[in-house]
Amino acid sequence: MTIIIDPQGSGIAGNMLIGAFVDLGANADELKEIMEKSANEFGKIEVKFEKIVKHGIDSTYCNVEMLENEKTINYPEFIEKINNLDLDEKVKETSIKVFERIAKAESKVHGRTLETVHFHEVGASDAVADVIGSIYAYYSLNLDNQKVIGLPMAVGGGRVKTAHGIIPVPVPAVVEILKDANMIGGPVDSELATPTGAAIYMEICDEIKQFIPMIKSKKVGYGAGKKDFDHPNVLRIIESSDISESDEIDVIETNIDHLTGEEIGYLFDKLLDVGASDVSITPIIMKKNRQGSLLKVISRKSNRENIIETIFKETGSLGIRIAPNIHRGVAKREFVKKTISINDKEYDVTFKIGYVNGEIISKRPEYEDLKKIAEDSGLPLKEIKELIR
Repeated sequence: MTIIIDPQGSGIAGNMLIGAFVDLGANADELKEIMEKSANEFGKIEVKFEKIVKHGIDSTYCNVEMLENEKTINYPEFIEKINNLDLDEKVKETSIKVFERIAKAESKVHGRTLETVHFHEVGASDAVADVIGSIYAYYSLNLDNQKVIGLPMAVGGGRVKTAHGIIPVPVPAVVEILKDANMIGGPVDSELATPTGAAIYMEICDEIKQFIPMIKSKKVGYGAGKKDFDHPNVLRIIESSDISESDEIDVIETNIDHLTGEEIGYLFDKLLDVGASDVSITPIIMKKNRQGSLLKVISRKSNRENIIETIFKETGSLGIRIAPNIHRGVAKREFVKKTISINDKEYDVTFKIGYVNGEIISKRPEYEDLKKIAEDSGLPLKEIKELIR
């Protein structure tokens, strides 16, 4: 399953995420209790959920109302209080990572160390409720076991009044938090992306894409924002089943005619160690009828520089060909371990199972497991393979 977080229309805020999660099935009563209890350490709040319509879109609105004046607190004290909350460790750990993203952004913007950063919005009780509520809902829906993709974020425009005066939108902390994401200005003269919402988005998204990949939509949740615009002020989260996964890869090639078999074998392993997805060596005839080898490496773009540097260093090649951004279709894969009995002895065998559109297209036992069984049992490898099949 793939989860798509879509802030293209109206940005993101913590309460919008919570509303969308509730729309997808998170327990509102449970969230209300968790949020109010956690925020109580920083100031009393009241949480209410209601179904509302935003310009024709039926959505869930999470209203977090502060019942006490905002308090400021430094980062070490803040994290200590979060650590002392009676929450699942996964929820606390991920929430702390979200607050760390915000704190690092604030410290960079204001030229301070983490230890001396004082929170205004971040340390307020409503922001604590937003972060912990979002992360709690994320885990309650088991989204940590799914792939989460974020789409480009609308950040708004204009200027906004803050504790540091009137500053442009998006505010500096949001720009810092989203520096590895795609931002869209507008579509209104208003702040759409909050530091809290942006930090949660960056923490739970596994990947940021420009467009929705090939999916089959199963369920859609809408979380409403507080403001009213001429467009639906909602955050959309799509729960989908995978038809196939599509990604972009680099194909990196070079010809080799001066390495021994042992050196080529070492190069093969070295490239896998530095992040190559696949490596192949093909015998070829080069100019002047010299025998050589074609080295072909498949790699994600993020590993391109490591791959190229390794090839140059290990081969002494004077030229490397790169075909970037080639699209490939990838079947969804999972690994399942089963216990198999052979000659009255039990062995664990891991199977790689491939799915397309929810149907199994392949199921293969891992070679290393077959090898161990063959060595232990004394049976031929091909016989082990047939027995397991």
